[in-house]
Amino acid sequence: MVELTEVEDESFEQKQAGPSEDDYYTDTDSEISSDEEDNVADEETFTDRISALKDIVPASTRSFISNGVDTTTSWIKYGLMFGGKTLWVVSTSALLLGVPWALAFVEEQQVVEMEKEMKMREMGGEACHPN
Repeated sequence: MVELTEVEDESFEQKQAGPSEDDYYTDTDSEISSDEEDNVADEETFTDRISALKDIVPASTRSFISNGVDTTTSWIKYGLMFGGKTLWVVSTSALLLGVPWALAFVEEQQVVEMEKEMKMREMGGEACHPN
């Protein structure tokens, strides 16, 4: 039968080199937290930060995102162009057909009103002058 024995590794017993607890203490009055260093971050522009992201994102993902954005913008442009042309056709058709129709309708209403007025005059004239 096999007998197992536990072997202690000496590297686990030694203290590892690293920051001590005192390293986490920060002094707010020290030169490290001066206002001059805050201005260094202001020199970096937003476009610099975006261009730095180019190195983080893989090329295949960048091309996939770029193709998606290009496709979306082309569909939006096509939709807006089609919508604009449709709006132009509808509005000019309404003006070319609607305005003359509206004028003819108003004229017809005026003729009907004149006929009613003529009939009322005839009836009023007969009532005043019976034969």
